[in-house]
This record gives sequence, structure tokens and C-alpha cells, in this order.
Amino acid sequence: MKILERDYKHGRVTVIPEFLDDFWLLYNIVQKGDIAYARTTREVRLGERYEKPEKGKRISLILGLKVEKVLWDRSLNRLRIHGIVCNAPEDIGAIGSHHTLNITLNTPLTIIKERWLNYHIEQLERASSRRTTPIIIMSIDDEGYCIAILRGFGADIMAEEQISLPGKYMEDERLKMLNDMFKSALKALESLVDSIGGSMIIVGLGFIKDEFIRFMRENAPDLYKKVIDVKSVNSTGKAGIYEAIRSGVLTKALERARIIEETLVVEEFLKRLGMGRGDAVYGLNEVERASVLGAVEEMLVTDEKLRESSEDEMASLENLIRSVESKNGRVRIISVEHEAGAKLKSLGGVAALLRFPIS
Repeated sequence: MKILERDYKHGRVTVIPEFLDDFWLLYNIVQKGDIAYARTTREVRLGERYEKPEKGKRISLILGLKVEKVLWDRSLNRLRIHGIVCNAPEDIGAIGSHHTLNITLNTPLTIIKERWLNYHIEQLERASSRRTTPIIIMSIDDEGYCIAILRGFGADIMAEEQISLPGKYMEDERLKMLNDMFKSALKALESLVDSIGGSMIIVGLGFIKDEFIRFMRENAPDLYKKVIDVKSVNSTGKAGIYEAIRSGVLTKALERARIIEETLVVEEFLKRLGMGRGDAVYGLNEVERASVLGAVEEMLVTDEKLRESSEDEMASLENLIRSVESKNGRVRIISVEHEAGAKLKSLGGVAALLRFPIS
């Protein structure tokens, strides 16, 4: 996510979604009652301007809507913001009518809220700095390997090695050379992960990548846990990495990393709840009680809860979020579209990890 303008004091932010995962973020941030501005197209009857009411023309313009509904269209990779036109050129007669803004990748969107909650701001700022999130990608095949760090839509090559395997009749020598290459690649990955952290994507031509994954699982299980995607490509070396980038592997990896992060925090909550120590609670009333005591370290709320609550429930939820944030607690939105989110939904959609037990 690129932030072009941030004026949280006056409620105005302009962003450009750069990754498909940014649509999930905006889907949870843009809410009913907000004002949204974006460039769009609208059919204008020319008679309103040129006295030819029988004809119409679709023109490009910037409209402001008072938001009524937000939809995430995954099939077409876009966000649809539906609402009532509240700001438009006077001569097109659009104010007060319904319209839908279609937000695609690299489309500027201005969002105006009466008040930006801290968790909204934190999510936007994290997304804007995400291009520096360390994601390591390795292309490996029977000709060698290449390791790079993904940044945005580019790659910084960090290590590479080329080999020339003996003929197929020299099986022992081939296996030894492959094993030595696997050891070298594993050492390079371990060094890189130790220095920058991050997750890993393994891509490759043929079966060698799968053999390497098995080698990693057996010899470096902790490192193996950081692999978030394995993908086949048709090219070797650097070309294989760039092919994977063009296929959208970075966007998918970022989404997968988010799901992993959300799953870990929900599993931690469930673990605490199961131990019965009193340092995990769920349900709006219980989380409110914990917040009053200053006990909430991290509040978990499902995206569905934020979107589908009644006005009264939403008002209570926002007051609770403000209360948690005012006491230095963190608020995290959890998607219901993966297993951990579904578990949280089954508990009412609101839960909290506590700094200290409460009875």
C-alpha cells in the first residue's frame, strides 16, 4: 500500500493499493458512513449539458460517495464501494444518486472518516512499509540455485551457485553433487534468515525443488517452518525467480504470511483459554470488563464482526476499541476466511489476550 496523503487529524487519507492483499485491508477499513473519493466513469445524458436528452455519454471524473456498502470482488481483483454521491460536478446532476466506485490495483482512493481509530492507522502504516518485509525466494534445479530477497515487485540477488551434474550413468557422483549443493543452499538460507528474518518461497524446474524441501525438512526443521510457498516454474536461476514474481507469487506470499500470523495469535489465545489461567477472555462483555481493568494486551476481532454488527453493537465495539487503545492495548483484525478466524467467529468474534489474569 502506498500512502499519498495522511492527515489523520482532519480524517483524510489517500492511498494506492499495490498488492491484492491491500484490498482485504481496505475492505475492513472503509466503513458505512465514511466518504470515499476516486476516479470513476459515469454515464451522463448529454441533454443535461447539450440539450440532447436522447443520447448519453460515459465520462471519466472524480466522485465523492457517502459509503453504504463495501464489497471485495476477488474474481476480478477489485474493491467495489457503493454509496450516495455527495460530491460531483454540478452540471452532471449526480448528487444524491447511487454510484459504485471500482478500485483496482494502482487506483488512488481518498478515505475521509470522522475519526481514525488507532488500529486502522496501524494497519495502514504497516501495509505502507510492507514493501520492505523480508521475503526470501530461492530458485533451485539440477543446474544450481539462486537466492534473492523480494522487495515490492523486484528482487535483490543474495547468493547463487551453478553446478554441472555428471551423466545419468554416474549415479553416485550425481547424488553426492546434489547433496553438496543442497548443503550449500541450506547454509546460505540459514545465514540470510538469521540476519534478516522473514519467510521463504521455494521455486524450481522439475523435481529438484521437492527433493530440496525434503532435505530441508529433515536437516533444518525450524527453517522449513518458514517456507510459505512452493511453486513450479519453467525457467532456471534468476529467470525462474523473475518468472515467479511475474506470476504474482509475492502477493500470494504476503497474503499467506498474514494468514499464518493471524493463525498464530488465535492459537495462542485458544491455548491460554484451554489452560484456564484467566489470561484469555472472549465475548464483548468479558473483553469490556478486562479493558476497564487495563488488562487487555491484544484484542482480537473478526472482520465479519466489524462489517455486519448493528449500529448499536458497532458503537459499543468502537468504544471498546478506543478503550483498549487508550490503555496501550493492540487491536488485531482476524479474517473469518481461514480456519483460525472461523474458530474465533464461533466464540462470538471478539476475544482478548490479557497482560495478567482476571477472575
